Amino acid sequence: MNHTESWFVDLLHKEGVSLTDQQLQQFDLYYQLLVEWNEKMNLTGITEREAVYEKHFYDSVSLSFFLDLNKAIRFADIGSGAGFPSIPLKICFPHLEVTMVDSLNKRLHFLKHVIEALGLQQMNCVHGRAEDMARLKEHRDQYDVVTARAVARLNILNELCLPFVRIGGKFAAMKGADPASEVNEAQNSLIELKADVQNVHHLTLPHEQSDRHIVIVNKTGATPKKYPRKAGLPGKQPIV
Repeated sequence: MNHTESWFVDLLHKEGVSLTDQQLQQFDLYYQLLVEWNEKMNLTGITEREAVYEKHFYDSVSLSFFLDLNKAIRFADIGSGAGFPSIPLKICFPHLEVTMVDSLNKRLHFLKHVIEALGLQQMNCVHGRAEDMARLKEHRDQYDVVTARAVARLNILNELCLPFVRIGGKFAAMKGADPASEVNEAQNSLIELKADVQNVHHLTLPHEQSDRHIVIVNKTGATPKKYPRKAGLPGKQPIV
């Protein structure tokens, strides 16, 4: 076990997440594939091993510090990009049935390659816009936990992500800086989409000490038929 893997294992263990040798090997292979594919397509600006393990892997798994994923089954990652947070979480919690939604097909080719190379089961890659996919019966109001590790503001993310969440399920928005202003701004979108903010959790990355926040949103009712609006509209005209 190298230095990076050593602190990674120790810090996750302190949060109740224990990794087997096989899971560590999966993280290592994921890292190698990320760097390899990043040379031919833009997946991440972070490629140094220590930084990837901290800013991508540890950051992704930190969602499980605040939500009991052992009690979740169906998990969706909206705008999954290079697979964060869904693939690190799947490695740590193999029982999860994961759906990754992304609008860029070449990213999905990478994700499918990673899934096959790591031997991950019950993972589904969906090509399309969240606004369109959330209107399909197999996705609408269906998931225990939905997450997005995205730069969009919360009132936009609510419309893109909450339609996927089952009644009583959770949407977790993974943020950097303090999202207090976004939470205030998103109140009308929460009312419209039958949801409320349960908690806003704060943590700092172990070495860089940069701030991370996770907004946990509880879904209280079925998504109204008019949401989400057609593709592109939530970003251009957020619910205010």
